[in-house]
Amino acid sequence: MSVQYQIPFEEQLKDCQQHVNDKLLAIFSSLPFLNSPLDTAMQYGAVLGGKRLRPFLVYSVGEMFGYGKKSLDAAALAIECIHAYSLIHDDLPAMDNDDLRRGQPACHIKFGESQAILAGDALQSLAFEILSRQEMPDVALSDRLEMVAELASSSGFAGMCGGQSLDLEAEGKQIDLALLEQIHKHKTGALIRAAVRLGAYSAGHRGREVLPLLDQYAQAIGLAFQIHDDILDVVGNTEVIGKRQGNDQQLGKSTYPALLGLEQAQQKARDLYEEAIAALAELEKQSYNTTNLKKLANFIIERNN
Repeated sequence: MSVQYQIPFEEQLKDCQQHVNDKLLAIFSSLPFLNSPLDTAMQYGAVLGGKRLRPFLVYSVGEMFGYGKKSLDAAALAIECIHAYSLIHDDLPAMDNDDLRRGQPACHIKFGESQAILAGDALQSLAFEILSRQEMPDVALSDRLEMVAELASSSGFAGMCGGQSLDLEAEGKQIDLALLEQIHKHKTGALIRAAVRLGAYSAGHRGREVLPLLDQYAQAIGLAFQIHDDILDVVGNTEVIGKRQGNDQQLGKSTYPALLGLEQAQQKARDLYEEAIAALAELEKQSYNTTNLKKLANFIIERNN
């Protein structure tokens, strides 16, 4: 499974984290009401920690087609703002009622529920402002419009919000694997697939030609990501994973380890990894460099947080 690379993946990911943080901080510094409670809560939710996997996907896919960060920044920052907003709202007492996020007090613990709700709302709006207004050299306006539609769909009723609703409805109930997979494909997988698609849309027609293979990859790693999260909730350490270990069990949530057993859940994640690699192999036959996407797929099922 492991392959030797010139640059360690962790170093690449840290470079991406720093780049995204710098760009986000520059945007926050240009907003009105700088250092207001809302601005501070937004920055806290968006910039404090986080692996930046979704921006990494945007950059990695876009770079497959020869596009640099300057053409991809807007999409990468926009999807990270959506992800940050979702985490702030996910931690609220009315949702998962988590008091820790990324090893720090959750946004509503730090700033109060009202400011946390507003911070999430504002980050959601900011995402679409960035995607519609920030410079994107070499990206056609029609492709930018497709990106806006993709991000809206994947984060709304048909994607992340719909999955969160299904997840809330399933709390305390015995559900089957089919429904659990549907929840995860929407709640977590939709935004991961969107990150891949945003990178592809930057390349216009060339990107659309290989969307079926990219979707196959994205759907596999998206579900593997959530399964591994379920596994970490069982075997992880609170200080390492940055949130309360065992919280899913306390909320009465159905998870892959609960339904399949720990070993079978781990095998399911590995099987999905192999599905993702198979899709990348088909892309390589078309002379696309998928090295970074391979690294990310491996990281998703090997990470400890």
